[in-house]
Amino acid sequence: MAFKRGSSKEILHHRGRNNNYRLPVKSVLVISVLVFMLFLANRVAKIKSTADQKKNLLRQQLRTGDWRKLTAVEELEDLFPKEVVDLIVANIHDSGPLNLNLDRRTDLSSSWVWERPVDQSIGKKKSDQQRRKTKNDQQANLPRQIGISFEELEQNSKDVSLKSLQHINASNNETLVTGLKGVGGGVKHKDVANVLSNHSQIEENPAKIQRRQLRQRRREKRLTGLLQQDDEEATNLENAAIMRSKVVGSAVLGKYSIWRREFDSDGSDSSIKLIRDQLIMGRVYASIARSRNRLDIYNDLMLHMKQSQRVLGEASLDSDIHHSAPDKIKSMGRALSTAREQLHDCTIVTKKLRAMLQSAEEQVRTLKKQSTFLSQLAAKTVPKGVHCLSMRLTIDYHMLPPQKQEFPSKEKLEDPSLYHYALFSDNVLATSVVVNSTILNAKEPEKHVFHLVTDRLNFGAMKMWFLENPPGKATIHVENVDDFKWLNSSYCPVLKQLESVAMKEYYFKADHPTTLAAGFSNLKYRNPKYLSMLNHLRFYLPQVYPKLDKILFLDDDIVVQKDLTALWSVNLQGKVNGAVETCGESFHRFDKYLNFSNPHIAHNFDPNACGWAYGMNVFDLKEWKKRDITGIYHKWQSMNEDRVLWKLGTLPPGLITFYDLTFPLNSSWHVLGLGYNPSVEFSDIENSAVCHYNGNMKPWLEIAMSKYRSYWTKYVKFDHPYLEQCNIS
Repeated sequence: MAFKRGSSKEILHHRGRNNNYRLPVKSVLVISVLVFMLFLANRVAKIKSTADQKKNLLRQQLRTGDWRKLTAVEELEDLFPKEVVDLIVANIHDSGPLNLNLDRRTDLSSSWVWERPVDQSIGKKKSDQQRRKTKNDQQANLPRQIGISFEELEQNSKDVSLKSLQHINASNNETLVTGLKGVGGGVKHKDVANVLSNHSQIEENPAKIQRRQLRQRRREKRLTGLLQQDDEEATNLENAAIMRSKVVGSAVLGKYSIWRREFDSDGSDSSIKLIRDQLIMGRVYASIARSRNRLDIYNDLMLHMKQSQRVLGEASLDSDIHHSAPDKIKSMGRALSTAREQLHDCTIVTKKLRAMLQSAEEQVRTLKKQSTFLSQLAAKTVPKGVHCLSMRLTIDYHMLPPQKQEFPSKEKLEDPSLYHYALFSDNVLATSVVVNSTILNAKEPEKHVFHLVTDRLNFGAMKMWFLENPPGKATIHVENVDDFKWLNSSYCPVLKQLESVAMKEYYFKADHPTTLAAGFSNLKYRNPKYLSMLNHLRFYLPQVYPKLDKILFLDDDIVVQKDLTALWSVNLQGKVNGAVETCGESFHRFDKYLNFSNPHIAHNFDPNACGWAYGMNVFDLKEWKKRDITGIYHKWQSMNEDRVLWKLGTLPPGLITFYDLTFPLNSSWHVLGLGYNPSVEFSDIENSAVCHYNGNMKPWLEIAMSKYRSYWTKYVKFDHPYLEQCNIS
């Protein structure tokens, strides 16, 4: 099949027409790309030129200032966008750190608002047009910052002369013109003048002037205060120097006068103190003279020291010393002055005095230990008068016929509606004070019943005293602890422990302690009261008085000052024991009485639990039986056979036995410490119902504190024949 082909001319004509169309399209594309690239290159060059101009302007402006600012601005350009950098540059101020939110705040004071006419209205919301204008004006604030930078320079530089400041102003003004030309392009001379005028207005702004004046005033005030302080310190130093010059002799080898400051005043014992000080310095210089083989000075000092000691004697006041004391003081002073002139060496004298001080301190510590040891010894011994009283009463009791040896009103002994007291003691005199003080302060003495228990040795004396001196209408009954047949070693752990060889060796070891401290410790815990069953009988009250519901336990070293019947109406809230707590912030707590290193103690008791006092305790015997208090006591007492839980005594086992079973009474019921604490307030004693002489200084001993003894002695019948015969006064 033949194809129809066109002629060659037609084909060429067709191709030529297509080529004519393609050429204009390519030209347009090439021209467009070139135009776009030229536009971008021009834009980039323009932006770069503007940035370089600004950077050069900043370098010129900051060349006379601090180079750190230029470094900071260059680093900020890399860290923050351009708008933030412009805002920072436009808001450099000497009033504190810059806050980027200042641009949006309208509640600023006049000293913080940008000083432009558009920002004069404070507190009003800017319009969108004003905000745009403010944003545009920020770029024009750069020249002003040169003025502010100059202001800082002017405030901080005090050594710059006026001529230099004028030169800096001129340089800054030139920089302003250059900066305006670089930023604004073709800026007219009139605009430059306006900028310079605004720059001068910024420098002379009233708010800045006022702040500058305030700073200057603060500097002056601070400087004035420092000067005054220096003057006061200088005055104090001068006064101290004057006082020292009055006290201490100016010449090193001058008159010996170490006593001048203390003994210029006319005191009642000034001469005695002077003699004692002379004796001290005499010993010092005598020791130095002997070490240097100056026997003449040594013998002279020893002779004068003997004379001074004879004059001093046992005197405690100037009126007690011999009339020749002034002459002896003068002669001793001359001897000391001579010794000082020839032997004075500050280092050696200091060493001698320090050695004497250490020796005196050691003697004081030894005397304190001896005093404590002797007080323990006095506390455990029975005074001669009390022993005499017991013996005379015992003899007279056994001389009575049997029918006169009994007390009347035995039917009241088991009446639970009456007020029953339990008192266990072997001291007749102390027991009589407790009974007498209770009866004299009772409102209804006929309702009070006293149950006294003593040992076999004092049983007759106790009965004889109250047979001769019955307590008025009250009922009294005396028993012998040895008559309680149920109280034996098979039932009572304490009696069983006393039969052991180890306990007998501990209590009755014949050899004496090798040291004073050991003797004090042993004597303290070997007190016979810890061995007596009278001390442990308080844990068997329901067994001793099975028909009573409530009983008040009293120690024999207390004095009753008020009616105690209100204690029977106290609601113990299910507790067994009612007592006054004795704990303070850090004393009289369980950790002071019990060994908390033992796991049996640590796992069952709180070391910070509050302690309480024996001496006046109200016991609910019904609740006692219900909770088997005696069984609890037996358990813990048996575990303490080797004394690993607590030391001897009845308070630690009492704290354990009545743990969480003690009701705290008001502190006014029972005031303690009259036997060891000299700081007990008299107001507390007067307001208390019972005052307790717990401690070693019992009121019937010679070591008792005299200021508290009167509360006890007013209930003693010193005119009684028995007391007079035994010289108890």
